[in-house]
Amino acid sequence: MVSSRTILDVHILQTVPPSNLNRDDTGSPKSAVYGGIRRARVSSQAWKRATRRAFDGLLDPAELGVRTKKVAELLAARITALGVGLEEAAAWQAAADTITAATGAKVAPPARKAKGDGDDPAPESQYLMFLSSRQLDALAALAAEGLKDSGGLKEFFKGKENKARAREAANTRHSVDIALFGRMVADASDINVDAAAQVAHAISVHAVEIESDYYTAVDDQRNEDEPGAGMIGTVDFNSATLYRYAAVDVDRLRANLGDGLRADEPAAEPVRRAVEAFVEAFVTSIPTGKINTFANQTLPDAVVVKLRSARPVSFAGAFEEAVQAGGDGLTGGHVAGACAALAAYVPEVERAFGAVTEDSWVLRVGERTSALAGLGAEVGLDALVGAVGAAVAKRLAGSAG
Repeated sequence: MVSSRTILDVHILQTVPPSNLNRDDTGSPKSAVYGGIRRARVSSQAWKRATRRAFDGLLDPAELGVRTKKVAELLAARITALGVGLEEAAAWQAAADTITAATGAKVAPPARKAKGDGDDPAPESQYLMFLSSRQLDALAALAAEGLKDSGGLKEFFKGKENKARAREAANTRHSVDIALFGRMVADASDINVDAAAQVAHAISVHAVEIESDYYTAVDDQRNEDEPGAGMIGTVDFNSATLYRYAAVDVDRLRANLGDGLRADEPAAEPVRRAVEAFVEAFVTSIPTGKINTFANQTLPDAVVVKLRSARPVSFAGAFEEAVQAGGDGLTGGHVAGACAALAAYVPEVERAFGAVTEDSWVLRVGERTSALAGLGAEVGLDALVGAVGAAVAKRLAGSAG
């Protein structure tokens, strides 16, 4: 018998006006060929970062982490706050020794600033380190304990038991963002975290051409007899109706999160909070590339969320044949045609593969999205977030029983 899983699928149609959400190395909006047609593309990394940033307004800081090379500075501040009586440089070194013990990563002053060139810089890790707030607190407490050892911190961590404690402190009580998006530690693969969330590259449902904006800027102090602009330049942009998709393996998320933040809460509560935060953040966030230039502050036209008991299912295949503007016979745009294509494709896939879901919700805006009404219970954002969280908690409680 195949064990039942809990998989959350989020499908979004979102129209973005002239914008440059995610640039390539030439400064041009990213693109991809799909169905033989050039499409607009926004990388998964760009939308994952936007989602992570949105967590700041949705979750307690204690449930979040930080990804940085400057992890020694963060840890040193926590060590100092414990009243160990260290000067700044000594606190940095204590933090560096603790991070190396916990992760195996080398932490040293950056090479770009030579010793003696002004104030000595804080040590940095060689690559981005992703640690939760609670992991940093645990490592700071361990460092403070080690500093009281007669042999000093380096000697303290030479002991196998203490080194194991440091490794454990860095590998338990993961934050929501680490549990969702994973973590790779190059020097200690045993504390890597497999991501519970998968995020697809967003692609336009139609063909897209890149356009270019030629602009000039006037020098405010220019005299009237001075011709020309202070500067000239170009900015590439496009506009698109995007299909966005993400999936969350709720069982993996529960395993990654481990024990909850509060001992008195139900076991499923941390997972429910994480799922609700992910749904709201992924739905409402937008990458900030050139956002001040284009003010492309849109929200989705439609959101379809499904809870499955088997593998994730993307519906990108609905748009393998590019949607034609006005192809629905009702409008000159792409939203209505995209909704019609998605509404026709989803039931066919679910029927053919037996992938029909019991829990399905639709959030939609306006008549252009009316074709999607039959794909699930119609809800607003708050109701969607609450319903998904409650359904996940119910399933987890059932599996625990």
